[in-house]
Amino acid sequence: MKLGENLVNVLELFAGAGGLALGLEQAGLNTYALIEIDEKCCDTLKYNRPEWKVINADVSTVDFTQFKNKVEVVTGGFPCQAFSYAGKKMGFEDTRGTLFFEFARCIKEVQPLIFVAENVRGLISHDKGRTLNTILDILANLGDEVKYNVKFKLINAVNYGVPQKRERIFIVGTREGINFEFPKPDKQIKTLHDALANVPKSEGQQYSPNRKKVLELVPPGGCWRDLPPDIQKEYMGKSYYSGGGRTGMARRMSWDEPSLTLTCSPSQKQTERCHPEETRPFTVREYARIQTFPDEWEFLGTMSDKYKQIGNAVPVELGRRIGLAIKRALKEGKRRKIF
Repeated sequence: MKLGENLVNVLELFAGAGGLALGLEQAGLNTYALIEIDEKCCDTLKYNRPEWKVINADVSTVDFTQFKNKVEVVTGGFPCQAFSYAGKKMGFEDTRGTLFFEFARCIKEVQPLIFVAENVRGLISHDKGRTLNTILDILANLGDEVKYNVKFKLINAVNYGVPQKRERIFIVGTREGINFEFPKPDKQIKTLHDALANVPKSEGQQYSPNRKKVLELVPPGGCWRDLPPDIQKEYMGKSYYSGGGRTGMARRMSWDEPSLTLTCSPSQKQTERCHPEETRPFTVREYARIQTFPDEWEFLGTMSDKYKQIGNAVPVELGRRIGLAIKRALKEGKRRKIF
């Protein structure tokens, strides 16, 4: 495969609303094509980048050989699905029917120089680590035609310019001779005060009167523990008597800290993310700022669609840092005439 003088083409699966793609673009990589099954996400991608090739399809229906020798990088955050180990050797074919299989099939058919997969932290411990080990082994042994050196790292976005504590696992595979190094963490972290300065006004979910009444009693940085005992019991119900920290309940953020991980809904009782000052969930644009989307990036669909698109995204700034690391690896590989 020959790498163009100044162009690195990327194919992304499970593209969502474009957090990773936008970050890679900011790093100087070229979005060759995006594949996404959710129509609303595709609407968002097409609206913001009419020039991008957006394919609204189930990945299992896509013939990836059309991208061979056209893209150097394949990325994607495939959802983690359980594998069945009973009586199986758990090779590539044994994962058929899962979205991981489709991602691996794409790598096998496209044979990129580098691939990057993103997933939730839980993949590390899933089935006592066997799921992750199977994934790493399969990606390293997709066939005799091409081999990959595969490694992974648990990355917290808060250490990479994102005002949010958000842990995700990144799995990176490189062709022989290409050395990818994960980006180095920053020494300082960004806070909500940094993130939300002059944020544009936008639509946002609201609390019910009863819930608002309770959360008004919680100070910045506080949670259910700051409520009077009788209100704790009434608000938390059965959760009051359960184990664990439960610090996500009745949680109000603080200006001086980063946000906790944003979810697909801004007002879930177990993972509350109340605004530091006003008693309400974060608005759509505040959500986007915390995920480091630029203010001009529009999200299409209902308000619920928008929160979901933003909550599921790879933070744009983290995507940019990964993109710069990809560029460095490929530049060094080309200098050493690996490809």
